[in-house]
Amino acid sequence: MAIDKKIIQQVLDEKVRPSLLSHGGDISLQEITDDGYIKVRLTGACSTCPGAQQTLAEVVEAALRDACPDLQGVIPVYEVDEELLQEALKFLRRRPVS
Repeated sequence: MAIDKKIIQQVLDEKVRPSLLSHGGDISLQEITDDGYIKVRLTGACSTCPGAQQTLAEVVEAALRDACPDLQGVIPVYEVDEELLQEALKFLRRRPVS
């Protein structure tokens, strides 16, 4: 079962991304697994949206399945940007001014 990365990226760019951008979010392709799963990362407003799971199922996975029937599923990747993590740690480590 081979999933074409170019097709997946095209679907994300043309069918999924415009919808997410209109809500202040975005998506990035992280990985295509050997067993047919697509790993994606939601960013911007989509990364913290309470409806993210619904978006993944009804928008992302639906669009990808239309283009790639062999798709087994979409897996969200939740990771914190290293720069953001370092900024947060600096903030938390600050000592209160007396």
